[in-house]
Amino acid sequence: MVFAFRRQADLWFLISSPIVWALHFLACYVLAAIHCAKASELAELGSVRLWVLAFTVIALISVAITGAHAFRHWGFGANSPPHDAPTTADRRRFIGYATLLVSALSFVAIAFTALPVLFVMDCR
Repeated sequence: MVFAFRRQADLWFLISSPIVWALHFLACYVLAAIHCAKASELAELGSVRLWVLAFTVIALISVAITGAHAFRHWGFGANSPPHDAPTTADRRRFIGYATLLVSALSFVAIAFTALPVLFVMDCR
């Protein structure tokens, strides 16, 4: 579910990275909660780690693709912000720049969402 393959930069394009981040967060924590609820308190997180790794790789690739498309819509950084003129080109540059920043934030947030599975050994 990546909206990055759009030719037009619009609000769906802008919110695609946070949507991927939210779905990744939900998938990781729900998976861990279900695993720990069904298993004992001392159950290890072996299979959960693999699933979280898979979710994380898919999410990071999706956000990176969105960021690359946002960089293209921004004009490859040739024009400095602010993009506040009432033209279609400035609107595209503004949404591209905003999407690039939101994609960078989402990329870092996805990485931090996956970090606990590296440090937590069991369901305690």
